Amino acid sequence: MIDLSKIDNIYLVPGATDMRKSADGCAAIVQYQLYCNPFSTNIFIFCNKTKNIIKILEWDGNGFWVHTKKLIGKDRFRWPKASEGDSMIIDERQLEWLLDGLEIHQKHAHHSVEPVMEMRL
Repeated sequence: MIDLSKIDNIYLVPGATDMRKSADGCAAIVQYQLYCNPFSTNIFIFCNKTKNIIKILEWDGNGFWVHTKKLIGKDRFRWPKASEGDSMIIDERQLEWLLDGLEIHQKHAHHSVEPVMEMRL
């Protein structure tokens, strides 16, 4: 699996992507559709039209990795809807939810809370 400690951002590429695309094709989408640098320390996630295949593009410093997950049977990824051209940044927890077949926005999940320090005299 991907070492997420080395990753700055996780981008979801909107819409359906042709899964016949290689690393070069995915990198071109990142550069010309998202206007992002495919050679950055970000990962970019693509999904096909039927939402049963996900590809993840990752640059490791001297080459691209393309990780693929294909669901077998009737299961589908809960790919979020986004307007054309708008990428979405998600966190590690949302990525785990997506890969496990859950929505990336869990209504009942615990939300992060910023600690507040109060001084009492």
